[in-house]
Amino acid sequence: MKASLSENLVTVVSSPTTVITLIGVVALILGLMRMKKVELNARIMAHVGLAIAMAAILHTITLYKMPQGGSITLGSMLPIVLLAVFYGKEVGFLTGFLYGLVNLIQNPFILHPVQVLFDYPLPFMALGLAGCFKDNILAGTVCGIGIRFLCHYISGIVFFASYAPAGMSPYYYSLVFNASYLIPECIICIILLRIMPVRRMEQIIKMENRQA
Repeated sequence: MKASLSENLVTVVSSPTTVITLIGVVALILGLMRMKKVELNARIMAHVGLAIAMAAILHTITLYKMPQGGSITLGSMLPIVLLAVFYGKEVGFLTGFLYGLVNLIQNPFILHPVQVLFDYPLPFMALGLAGCFKDNILAGTVCGIGIRFLCHYISGIVFFASYAPAGMSPYYYSLVFNASYLIPECIICIILLRIMPVRRMEQIIKMENRQA
């Protein structure tokens, strides 16, 4: 019995797809559990819908589109980041998850169900982590985009290795490929955050919520 269990564990660990599936499912479940704590009201629902719509619109303003998915946009992640900062990470997770589904419809690139999980819902949910850095929005933005990068990086290693040029390591290929659009995207978001009156916007939302 012990030998059988040990063999099963070795089989699971030795299969990259199985391991990544377990990681993805656990991350999704944890995110969904946090989302359940969100007390939705008409105002939050309206702001979530507005953030998703704005992110979808900004995503269509593409500065550069990668051949296997991914693109540099005019700060399409920013509405999700801002909502996470204004309302907390749970609302950010919810908004990111819903936008991930919208993005899947907008820009489908499907090789495997687990790849879909790591390239759409999970990476955009990760942007909600910006809500953990209310006193340092720039750090929160970098953190959220960094975890999004990690999701795409893992997906690239497991599911897009065949796209790597001959002789190139899939680890290096995924690193360069995803960094080539997410780093510029992160820089654009940071520049926009420096320009926008974020704290003033947050104060207005807090005043509206108190008056509601």
